Amino acid sequence: MSLAVTTVQPVAPATDAAAFDAAAFEKDTAGRIMTTAYIALERSLTAAEAIDAVRAQAHDAETIYTLYVVGHSGRLEGAISLRELLVAAPTSLVSTIMSQPPIFVRTDADQERVARQMADLDLIAIPVVDADTRLVGIVTVDDAIDVIDDETTEDMYKAAGLADVRTSQTEVSRSEQMTHGSLWSIMRSRLPFLAITLVGGMVAGGIVEGFEETLESVIVVAFFIPLIMDMGGSVGTQSSTVFARAVALGHIDIKTFRRPFLKEAAVGVTLGTLVGLAGGLVAGVWQQDLYLGLAVGGALITTMTLSAMLGFLVPWFLIKIGTDHASGAAPIVTSIKDISGLAIYFSFVALFMGHLI
Repeated sequence: MSLAVTTVQPVAPATDAAAFDAAAFEKDTAGRIMTTAYIALERSLTAAEAIDAVRAQAHDAETIYTLYVVGHSGRLEGAISLRELLVAAPTSLVSTIMSQPPIFVRTDADQERVARQMADLDLIAIPVVDADTRLVGIVTVDDAIDVIDDETTEDMYKAAGLADVRTSQTEVSRSEQMTHGSLWSIMRSRLPFLAITLVGGMVAGGIVEGFEETLESVIVVAFFIPLIMDMGGSVGTQSSTVFARAVALGHIDIKTFRRPFLKEAAVGVTLGTLVGLAGGLVAGVWQQDLYLGLAVGGALITTMTLSAMLGFLVPWFLIKIGTDHASGAAPIVTSIKDISGLAIYFSFVALFMGHLI
């Protein structure tokens, strides 16, 4: 009788692991990234017999630090660490030493969720089971790190408005796609989202043109336009980054979005108030004009609060309508922020116009 198994066929421990075909599983699932080079022990073995089995199979196994216990039908019944096995009495049965029930994932589990789960639980490996809870493989910490690295790289590209242009060629890294791909493929990746920013910039330019007379009569107003737009942009970028990271890590549930959104709005109000008071004070003292300081301060408070809210609202809305929030959020937030920031600033200027001239 075989005492250990390193195969995808849990019902037949002696089956060759070469029969495993990763392509049989959906892309980006645990089944696609798992390995069959694991060690499984029958529950009826003694600790001494199990150690002999581990010694015989260790050379071909991905990890020997976590061992899995299966029943006669190949169903996963427990897990045991090598340390627990070594310190157990030689005559102790594996069934009395193992942890029960073990943590496991199914073959169709999303690979990123599996990787995050392993990171949260500090696991060096996690067993993968089929629909009948039969052990078919394991995902190791090395595979989990690769998944997290790939997903993080993808999110970085998408957050910058760089769509994936050759998703079918998974063996080519995103950086190679963007640096060594064809000119057309790179343009196709970047241009759609830059077009959003272009339109937003044209609208913002129209707003400035609409207040041309104001700028000519009170030229000092123009000095603070970059400040208003930059501060709004910084807060919007921070908020959208926080949202994207929280969604990726499972810290924000799209179905219960209200609480984190209100918290981010409060953060925006607080940041806007602090920066607005400082900016308004500097502007008023610098130009020796109280009302200019009020206009700058009021615009900073309002713009930064709105930008923080947009940083959460826009990607949330894109997710709700089934669009990739990472690809479109930044250009959309930037465009809305530019337009609204200028409109808000000039509205405050118009409010105090009688005192500025």
